Amino acid sequence: MSKYLSVENVFGGYFSHKPILKNISFSVNEGEMVGLIGLNGAGKSTTIKHILGLMKPQQGTIQIAGRTLEHAPLDYRASFAYVPETPELYDELTIQEHLHLSAFAYGLSEKDYLQRSEALLELFQMKDKAAHFPPHLSKGMRQKVMIMSAFLVEPALYIIDEPFLGLDPLGIRSLLELMVRFKKQGASFLICSHILSTLERYCDKFIVLHHGEILFQGTLSDMRQAAGSPEASLDDLFFELLRGQGVERS
Repeated sequence: MSKYLSVENVFGGYFSHKPILKNISFSVNEGEMVGLIGLNGAGKSTTIKHILGLMKPQQGTIQIAGRTLEHAPLDYRASFAYVPETPELYDELTIQEHLHLSAFAYGLSEKDYLQRSEALLELFQMKDKAAHFPPHLSKGMRQKVMIMSAFLVEPALYIIDEPFLGLDPLGIRSLLELMVRFKKQGASFLICSHILSTLERYCDKFIVLHHGEILFQGTLSDMRQAAGSPEASLDDLFFELLRGQGVERS
């Protein structure tokens, strides 16, 4: 598999004299699902902001499909979709209008927009809410709008931050089914979540961040082998890694 997202030797943060990220390097291959895990403050959100182009690396490079934001900004941004932890919607647009706006931004044909939006509204049980405005929706419903907007445009890379927060069980199942389906079609995923049991089941490999540095990256088998625990869960292995850094379970 070839690399689709490549993060190489990245230092970054809000202040040049005090980087949050310290020499971060990892990749997400085509058709691969990667879990980004760590405690609060580990640097996960900062890593994602650098990939999105909201923050500029102090050192190092980030490429998506061989392109950098600096040299090919439009192609770079068009190659991924982002689902944030907190839904960010326009109060004056309906759900249907949000989907239409996403389709327009990514250059979808009207035919593809209609077919895909209809299927997504059906999958997430939102057809009867299509004409509603965000202030009248629950947090979980607003999160579904963000998810539908991302999957509507079918990019090659999905960057998803805590996608399960606020979703009902059916919404979680629908999201996971979509992720599996698109992964089989070659899409790549970088997922940040504290629900390690779900990541263990669906991700191909994992990146463990702690204080802005990578403690471990590799498959679950790699992690088990390194820990000498062939049957351990991702949850237990994660806290074993943290225990080696002086962090104890509360």
